[in-house]
Amino acid sequence: MKLVSWNVNGIRACVKKGFLDYFQQVDADIFCLQETKLQAGQIELLLEGYEQYWNYAEKKGYSGTAVFTKQKPISVKYGVGDANEEAEGRILTLEFDQFYLVNVYTPNAKRDLTRLPYRLEWEDELRSYLKKLDQVKPVIMCGDLNVAHEEIDLKNAKPNKGNSGFTIEERGKMTALLDEGFIDTFRYFYPEQEGAYTWWSYMSKVRERNIGWRIDYFIASKRLEDRLKHATIHPQVLGSDHCPILLELQ
Repeated sequence: MKLVSWNVNGIRACVKKGFLDYFQQVDADIFCLQETKLQAGQIELLLEGYEQYWNYAEKKGYSGTAVFTKQKPISVKYGVGDANEEAEGRILTLEFDQFYLVNVYTPNAKRDLTRLPYRLEWEDELRSYLKKLDQVKPVIMCGDLNVAHEEIDLKNAKPNKGNSGFTIEERGKMTALLDEGFIDTFRYFYPEQEGAYTWWSYMSKVRERNIGWRIDYFIASKRLEDRLKHATIHPQVLGSDHCPILLELQ
């Protein structure tokens, strides 16, 4: 089984930059999007053989997630909690026979960290939600988690300490999640690989010089460890300031 995750930073713009070419080439069983930036009816993607599920933000042109899957899920949930809704469209859960898939677009703490308290509360709620799911069946969470977990996960660690996406608090929440029995699948296969990034600033020459951050992840329940076959990053794929990431299960 092949799973792909990509923060497209606006699916309408990404489609104009070759999204469908990559989608068809990679031929994923499950393809997850973050930051779709649209409302219902604003795009029609003809993806033969795929079920489509979209979680739109209430705010126009903002946030949003989507999942395209060849296998129809048992159930679909939007957000967390009993309300089955979430105003920013950041969480989409699909239940399959052998696992839950949770597609996530984590809130940014903002440059001045004004949204950090909300972000940390959100992390706690998400971790609790994942643990509850994991008691039922294994979980695969993917998406833009807006944090570089360790110094190896970004090009310039020292000058970025304390900045949004690399605060001690945000990194600590990722550590807490992994300590609950989850695996960062890319680091499982490549624990010491440097220069493996998934996001680059739009500033001139930054991507060409690979001055990036790894903030997009596939996180899997430890119980799935023996099914993990391969994890990779596709930095050569353009169309967004993020690139796609891939996980294969056997």
